[in-house]
Amino acid sequence: MADPVLLHSRTVQQPRATINKLHILFHLTAILLLLYYRTTTLFYENNVPTLSWSLVTVSELFMAFIWFLGQGFRWLPISRSVFPEKSPSDVRLPGIDVFVCTADSKKEPTVEVMNTVISALALDYPPEKLSVYLSDDGGSFITLYAIKEAHEFAKSWIPFCRKYGIKTRCPEAYFSLLAEDERLLWSDLFKVEEENIKSKYEIFKKNVENVGAKDENNCPRMDRPPCVEILHDNREDEENKIPMLVYVSRERRPSYPHRFKAGALNALLRVSGIISNAPYLLVLDCDMYCNDPTSARQAMCFHLDPRMSRSLAFVQYPQIFYNVSKNDIYDSQARTTYTTKWQGMDGLRGPLLSGTGFYLKRNALFGSPNQEDKYLLHPEKNFGNSTKLIASLKSNHNIQDASIKDENSSVSILEDAKLLASCAYEANTNWGKEIGFSYECMLESTFTGYLLHCKGWTSVYLYPKRPCFMGCTTVDMKDAMVQLMKWSSELIKLGLSKFSPLTYGVSRMSILQSMCYGCFTLQPLLSVALLLYAIVPQLCLINGTALYPKVSSPWFGVFSVVFLSSLCQHLYEILSTGATFMTFWNEQRMWFIKSVSGSLFGCLDAIMKRIGIQKANLRLTNKAVDKEKLEKYEKGIFNFQGAAMFTVPLIILVILNLVCFFGGLRRVILENNIEVMFGQVFLSSFHLLLSYPILQGLIPSKRKRN
Repeated sequence: MADPVLLHSRTVQQPRATINKLHILFHLTAILLLLYYRTTTLFYENNVPTLSWSLVTVSELFMAFIWFLGQGFRWLPISRSVFPEKSPSDVRLPGIDVFVCTADSKKEPTVEVMNTVISALALDYPPEKLSVYLSDDGGSFITLYAIKEAHEFAKSWIPFCRKYGIKTRCPEAYFSLLAEDERLLWSDLFKVEEENIKSKYEIFKKNVENVGAKDENNCPRMDRPPCVEILHDNREDEENKIPMLVYVSRERRPSYPHRFKAGALNALLRVSGIISNAPYLLVLDCDMYCNDPTSARQAMCFHLDPRMSRSLAFVQYPQIFYNVSKNDIYDSQARTTYTTKWQGMDGLRGPLLSGTGFYLKRNALFGSPNQEDKYLLHPEKNFGNSTKLIASLKSNHNIQDASIKDENSSVSILEDAKLLASCAYEANTNWGKEIGFSYECMLESTFTGYLLHCKGWTSVYLYPKRPCFMGCTTVDMKDAMVQLMKWSSELIKLGLSKFSPLTYGVSRMSILQSMCYGCFTLQPLLSVALLLYAIVPQLCLINGTALYPKVSSPWFGVFSVVFLSSLCQHLYEILSTGATFMTFWNEQRMWFIKSVSGSLFGCLDAIMKRIGIQKANLRLTNKAVDKEKLEKYEKGIFNFQGAAMFTVPLIILVILNLVCFFGGLRRVILENNIEVMFGQVFLSSFHLLLSYPILQGLIPSKRKRN
């Protein structure tokens, strides 16, 4: 029997892995020595400030614990490449259903959402095997109107892209500076056609914006029946085939739980199951457009590999943002995550689901690798009483030809689809529990990916040279902090629940992989440790109480080694990705600022939910870009406008550090004991350096108001 065609390659980053392991050994030794010094001094030395020393020791112990968990990411980093030109012919490619989710047309600009839909329709994939579903959780008139307009525009746009091999198939991106190189050296005929397409796009935008400008068209409906419309059946257009396009607005009633994005995705799973029932899914945020039309073929290089497809659940791509500034002052690109952590997890059993930009095997949501049909033994109990849905699950193939043959069958399937999108359908079923996307956590994709790994599924991470998906990131502190608070709250909830990676996960996956998940879920608690570390030594400095060894003591060298080793590890990871020292410094200070603000409030939010003071609610990030905010962001100016709540602990810490630094320095000079107090003087000054953006962002705004 002939060997299967090589569709992808896997390369262990051996030099990086070796350096990481040596650093782990070196840094761990230094940490153990530091903790030995702390504990022996506390128990065996006299005149030790017990409370202050204990608080600092607990902080250092917890920071060391989180650091240790994070080394799972660095144990075996790998990179992958694919050979889509060797993929099977179009006839042999499996079907793909694309899910695009939107919830609020005011915070998620409709034109931007439609650009994502159009870019998905324009993927380089057989149109008869591609279906695009838009979930409209707002149920506003403008979204349904806009998708109909987008469908009309796509009839001209997709043939144009195919004819000229256009790579940037998001029209807004194509007609911007992002795709300027694609419009060079083309013929006069191309330029004429391009102008015609651009004119159609401007008309499309104008129509949508005009309709959306009226408040009555732009308001979410919180009490509504389900709505499902098949806007395009991909068998009806014989000349210029485009993929199927379906609009879904699930039922929403105040008396039923909403389930947020997880509920929307599960509704799409059911509706698509009786319409197209593709074996693979692509999930996209409404602002994350397809930047490379070959992403589906690249993902299939893994899913169609018989050596790994049996247990492979999903292929994850990185989130890349087109509006990140040169210095990335808010660390919006999350380079550490997408260039270090995800590659490290890929060397274990794969990265977690990142919420968008992943190709997922449908059956992975309905069972384990060895028992994919486990829940079909009692289908009504698990999946509900839709005979069409159960038939599609059992057949595991497209039933569209059998159900949409004439007008009557089309009406029938739409009625069934509305039933599947109703609030009451999930009652007394396992949807959101053991079936589909989980309702246990509002980080639905992350938690669902975690459960998939616990069931034995694997995943892979692909970071191609050309970003396959691009989106728009936050450009001010308020939105960044709101997003971080939501993530932190849900991660803490997961980390301390019965599903904790350090208890539930460690018995179901490798120790290294559970360490990675544990680091993610418990990292927000670093905010408490850093808060103590930013307060206790500074107060002791102004009181003349030493918490660190003398400069002449060998133990001072241990503290210095831990501090410098940690910085050098981060700097190495930043420079090895091609970033600059300024990027390293921005990430350092944003790590501190976010930890003692967004993450801290996330911990408080989790506590309030736990004791019942606050209910779970969806905090959507505002994706409508404000020009004034964007200008400040591009100039590298921190914008704290509207983030008053988050700046309270930051301002308190800045004032405290200023008072303690200058007061403590005065005392050190008068008492001539710099050798004894140097550690705390340096720590306070370092905190002030990290906090400089707070002063830079707040003082000018006060002057402007005056």
